[in-house]
Amino acid sequence: MSNEAVVHAHGAVAAHEVHGDHHHEHHHHETFISKYVFSQDHKMIAKQFLITGMVWAVLGGLMSVLFRLQLGYPDATFPWLEDILGKWAKGGRITPEAYYALVTTHGTVLVFFVLTAGLSGTFANFLIPLQIGARDMASPFMNMLSYWFFFAASIVMLSSMFVETGPFSGGWTAYPPLSALGDASPGSKTGMDLWLISMALFVVSSLLGGLNYIATVLNMRTKGMSMTRLPLTIWALFFTAVLGVLSFPVLFSGFILLIFDRNFGTSFYLSDIFINGVGALPNEGGSAILYQHLFWFLGHPEVYIILLPAMGMVSEILSINSRKPIFGYIAMIGSIFAITVLAFLVWAHHMFVTGLNPFLGSIFVLLTLLIAVPSAIKVFNWLTTLWRGNIRFTPAMMFAIGFVSLFISGGLTGIWLGNSALDIHLHDTYFVIAHFHIVMGVASMFGMFAGIYHWFPKMYARYLNNTMGYIHFWVTIAGAYLIFWPMHYQGLAGMPRRYYDYSIWESFKQFAELNRFISTVAMIVFAVQLLFLFNFFYSIFKGRKVTKQNPWDATTLEWTAPIHPGHGNWEGEIPEVHRWAYDYGKDGKDFIPQTTPVGADESHH
Repeated sequence: MSNEAVVHAHGAVAAHEVHGDHHHEHHHHETFISKYVFSQDHKMIAKQFLITGMVWAVLGGLMSVLFRLQLGYPDATFPWLEDILGKWAKGGRITPEAYYALVTTHGTVLVFFVLTAGLSGTFANFLIPLQIGARDMASPFMNMLSYWFFFAASIVMLSSMFVETGPFSGGWTAYPPLSALGDASPGSKTGMDLWLISMALFVVSSLLGGLNYIATVLNMRTKGMSMTRLPLTIWALFFTAVLGVLSFPVLFSGFILLIFDRNFGTSFYLSDIFINGVGALPNEGGSAILYQHLFWFLGHPEVYIILLPAMGMVSEILSINSRKPIFGYIAMIGSIFAITVLAFLVWAHHMFVTGLNPFLGSIFVLLTLLIAVPSAIKVFNWLTTLWRGNIRFTPAMMFAIGFVSLFISGGLTGIWLGNSALDIHLHDTYFVIAHFHIVMGVASMFGMFAGIYHWFPKMYARYLNNTMGYIHFWVTIAGAYLIFWPMHYQGLAGMPRRYYDYSIWESFKQFAELNRFISTVAMIVFAVQLLFLFNFFYSIFKGRKVTKQNPWDATTLEWTAPIHPGHGNWEGEIPEVHRWAYDYGKDGKDFIPQTTPVGADESHH
């Protein structure tokens, strides 16, 4: 048995090391299929998640451009739309059915396929083994399965958009009775069944991945890598996996019951339903509110399943590029833990207008406002890390700082919505859209971009183009605020979300020019994402080559691996860890890697 069997902390199983070494010796003989398609290398699986997520990001972004076209120019006709969308854009105008299908699918794929699978799937897979000092995931085969379940979910979701009756068009939250009755609308027929199958496959993918991430972090850390020496990225990805494993099964059960109501005559969500005045359906005893409880019990943890990985990566990128230790490391871990616990206790703030008992509502108000405390701790610690730092404004750093800006401004509006009395006025208005797009959607995308720009050299051994990166950042952050900040004012004026045409409302005609402005900016921001895509794929093949093993002068373990790491990550023994992940500017040294033994006369952090 090799010496590496003793490298893992706490006597990790020797069999893993033997398997890792065996695979490491023979990875040169892999075929194209085993290396690039059905790969069990965590780094390749991460790239598969990333590129699939990017495809969905383009499709989801394109959908938003199309429905913003309708909102900005409700009376205009665009003949080219009919060429692209066929019967869904008769006469060059998107039909109401197609509009609602676009809004529904946009929300679904951005929340689940891009910001959950694309973000967690990419960076948990890529970073966990590299940063904790492991050859691969606890179960590489299960890891491969998690990607292919996601891929299957993607295929089914894509196919749902091309069925004759049209895609599902009942909103990304899929509330019954609209989603539970095939006769409710054309968008509730076959497209809805395919939507449910796709989401069920997606949940299986998330659970397979999450269990793997948890097992890997707990069991496969290298020698010396105690939990309190883990980078904050790993802590964030670990708690993200915990959130997913505990909350996704609840959503899964909600979807299964919905499939039963749709196809097998049950009444979990249906009672006293009338369709087109024909008479009451036989369904009795169900409750549509039950679905909302099941959905939002995942739905609110989902916000943090999306945000926490971005928070972890931003913490690390801020520290590396400020050349300072992260401020309040233990407080940051505590705040991630507090967010994880509180995320399960606030779901009913999405349901203040459902007839919720006011006393119960006040409890959810309190818990919702409490979650601002750990969030504020993180913000103060990020700002203190930046304070008087020797800052390097790399594209990754710009996006990390942009994340902090968006998280603050978007988070503050959440305090308004967390107040049950105010929420009665603001619920289902553009204020809600503005809030969650800034704090969850755009902020998490910024975290994702920061991660891509920062770890791209480790992924592909090349650099992204910095000039294109800076253009990408400035247009995107300016555009994000110009699109979503004005929506707060529309929401305060009572403008409801999900409406097809506001020009027929006397109250909202005043926003016609603003809607046009928002739509125009949305198109510009979408265009600059295409610039990022070009930068990404061009740089994989033609970017400046990485010649330095540790290009950012970082302390964490992934930068001790070769520039082109094989399947197994390190040649020879896995490095041993002697210190925490944030020794920057210490004892006259710019940075001290985690693998450097602690000197006898060294100061304590």
